Amino acid sequence: MKTLTPSPRTSSGLLVLTSWILILLELCTVFSGGEAAHAVKRFTGLYTGPYFDPTTTTNITTQLGTHAYLPCKVKQLGNKSVSWIRRRDAHILTVDRYTFIADDRFQAFLVEATDTWTLQVKYVQPRDAGQYECQVSTEPKMSHFITLNVVVPKIEISGESDIYVKTGSTVSLKCVITQSLEEPAYIFWYHDGERVLKYDRSAIDIRTDRVGTDTTVSTLIIFHARTEDSGNYTCSPSNLDSASVLLHVLNGEHPAAMQRGKNSASPIPAWSHLSMGLGLAACTPPRFAIAVALSLAVLVELLAT
Repeated sequence: MKTLTPSPRTSSGLLVLTSWILILLELCTVFSGGEAAHAVKRFTGLYTGPYFDPTTTTNITTQLGTHAYLPCKVKQLGNKSVSWIRRRDAHILTVDRYTFIADDRFQAFLVEATDTWTLQVKYVQPRDAGQYECQVSTEPKMSHFITLNVVVPKIEISGESDIYVKTGSTVSLKCVITQSLEEPAYIFWYHDGERVLKYDRSAIDIRTDRVGTDTTVSTLIIFHARTEDSGNYTCSPSNLDSASVLLHVLNGEHPAAMQRGKNSASPIPAWSHLSMGLGLAACTPPRFAIAVALSLAVLVELLAT
């Protein structure tokens, strides 16, 4: 029998063909079994699947108008999805990185270094307060709950709502913001709708100080007050409500003149008698008190004519 001996050229072709077959088999392993094996990766240890990091917080407190970040640390997530759900209305906010609510203030993102799926709520409003659920798509579902607390700062200008000073006086208006977790980015003062600027430090000064951990005080100082400085003064912090006072700069007048007019600055004599009569009537028997009141009423009428 004759034995077939492959030529060198044929042997070279067989080696190339064998190499290609091995490469194709390797590729098939990667793209078919390899990816599937990665997708259903098996975990060993105490937890064989997804679990919530026990150090994940359950309470977040933020200030009105700021951004809130609700973290959800999920270890060994594998191919599972993470959803954020608002508990008060069971509204699905996000699934992984996809948002399922028309309110674009809500967004979820992954911090891979810490396996944290974070729900961001921009420009927090009072109605955003409540419980939120971080849910993993296992069977049965796994859930971690976080309560969002919204702090609403209080703002007021110290003193009365109407302030009376004499011309030439130094006026100090203090705007006090309490329960403020974050210091306002700015605090503007307005005089009758126009912003007060410190062009002339000898006439006006504005100072802002942080007092403690949750209080900010902005002080508007007016040196040598003039009558034209009278009007409405408004303290307006960033992302917060405003507070206002009325300043009356008097040119030697009594505050009562601003309320009743200059002609009524001097009291009417009859009113003093009437007040005395009413005080006396309060301390006398009913019949005598009525008689005194009627007599005084006649007296007032006579004085008025």
